[in-house]
Amino acid sequence: MDLPQLLLVGLVLLLGVVGVLVPGVPGTWLVWAGLMWWALHERSALAWSLLVAATALLLVVQVVKWQLPPRRLRGVGVTRRMAVFAGAGAVLGFVLIPVLGSVPGFVGGIYLSERLRLGTHGEAWASVRTVMRAVGTSVLVELFACLLVMGAWVGAVAAGP
Repeated sequence: MDLPQLLLVGLVLLLGVVGVLVPGVPGTWLVWAGLMWWALHERSALAWSLLVAATALLLVVQVVKWQLPPRRLRGVGVTRRMAVFAGAGAVLGFVLIPVLGSVPGFVGGIYLSERLRLGTHGEAWASVRTVMRAVGTSVLVELFACLLVMGAWVGAVAAGP
């Protein structure tokens, strides 16, 4: 696969990761579709193995997400600004500490958003706990899986044929 196609696949994967944070966007399925596009063009054992493993992981994540109790987002104060901060924090954490950094980055983004909105550490941290109980778990599970798939793809592309 040539460089422009790899960049397009990377863009689709990135849009999928961002789509996890935007309600109504099929983020997980965009990540899977981007990986399938790459595997269909790459046609190597590594590409097919990664596609099979990612498919299994993303299906398990969908089942786990449906099993988590649904909560009302607006009732606990989740805003678009908070979602942007949480997503940016997760991506920044993913870059700083590959894959594992996305979790503290996600929580840190929510904290920063609430700290700017509320002003004090205590109020911001209490709000973070409330938000994480209401929505954070299901979004975090899906975001972590998508970032894990994207990280595996980056590793596979870097390893090359």
